[in-house]
Amino acid sequence: MDMQTSTDSHAEIREEVRKLCARFPGEYWRELDQRRGYPTEFVTALTEAGWLAALIPEEYGGSGLPLSAAAAILEEIHASGCNAAACHAQMYTMGTVLKHGSEEQKRKYLPKIATGELRLQAFGVTEPTSGTDTTALRTFAKREGDRFIVNGQKIWTSRAEHSDLMLLLARTTPRDQVKKKTEGLSTFLVDMKAALGKGLTIRPIRTMMNHNSCEVFFDNMEVPAENMVGQEGRGFRYILDGMNAERMLISAECIGDAKWFINKAVEYSKQRVLFGHPIGKNQGVQFPIAKAYAAMRAAEALLQQGLKKFEAGLPCGEEANMGKMLCADAAWMAAEACIQTHGGFGFAEEYDVERKYRECRLYQVAPISTNLVLSYIGEHVLGMPRSY
Repeated sequence: MDMQTSTDSHAEIREEVRKLCARFPGEYWRELDQRRGYPTEFVTALTEAGWLAALIPEEYGGSGLPLSAAAAILEEIHASGCNAAACHAQMYTMGTVLKHGSEEQKRKYLPKIATGELRLQAFGVTEPTSGTDTTALRTFAKREGDRFIVNGQKIWTSRAEHSDLMLLLARTTPRDQVKKKTEGLSTFLVDMKAALGKGLTIRPIRTMMNHNSCEVFFDNMEVPAENMVGQEGRGFRYILDGMNAERMLISAECIGDAKWFINKAVEYSKQRVLFGHPIGKNQGVQFPIAKAYAAMRAAEALLQQGLKKFEAGLPCGEEANMGKMLCADAAWMAAEACIQTHGGFGFAEEYDVERKYRECRLYQVAPISTNLVLSYIGEHVLGMPRSY
């Protein structure tokens, strides 16, 4: 079932991404899932095809494509049954370097990220005690001459074991010495290969899905002062700058998941015959799938509106936040309909439904929880009192 519209400006990109993903069928992902492996071959293929460098400007070795093109790439990866979580951070994390880094940093890192010589996949922000309250993080970077000494801990730092660089957010001025709690935070590019075993420790966290998540520890880890991105103390603002893009890219993955689940459910409902007819003829099977499709299309429309605003340089926080929530909800609704349609077979590994079911559940929680989205809508869209 083709869910693309005739006006899709990225139809050729989608087709090429689908062809690439066809080389990595369910068997590939099931084997990785069993051993909690990293999809090195898949990430390499995406890199060599230039898809992970889509947002990097041409002058730094990328394609210089708009955010909507990157969204189309990630959507198709998920709609094809693959998973972009192993590499999607590169698309939005490098934006901090591109927008706020020095020209020297851009020329040093972006071309190598574009070719795959360097991977910028790790994003060190969340901490065990602060969670989504980013301004309460405790990791501290102390200036000593031409370097910073970092101490602290991060958690849910995905892909830390498979990344060359980490974008790290740390406090450089104590919280009690700043006027606003959002001040005094700085961003750094950490050479993880050089720091590993020299103040940097990485510990994998086994989770319900194969997401390569880790906790990382900094024990007097040295970071050259030249690796600070932008101005000292303004890191929180730099991180916020990239969040709308991140949320819309994750939303696109959710739309892809929803399309995969809906396609899978529709095809199975046509083929599975019980009591003399295909189960898809039964309204109890048909209606949940149809409702999930309607929810997906509505969420998709809001996402597209947000992408247009982003590319036009217009405020898009409302669309980015609501889109992320509604796209994640649509994916989960489609997942529920799909596993229910398959019945017992939905829990069998060979159908891939249970794997995708586990994977898409994450986006009800991350990269921003539904409660925080609702708080944003209440305060910034509806003008209600701040709730936190």
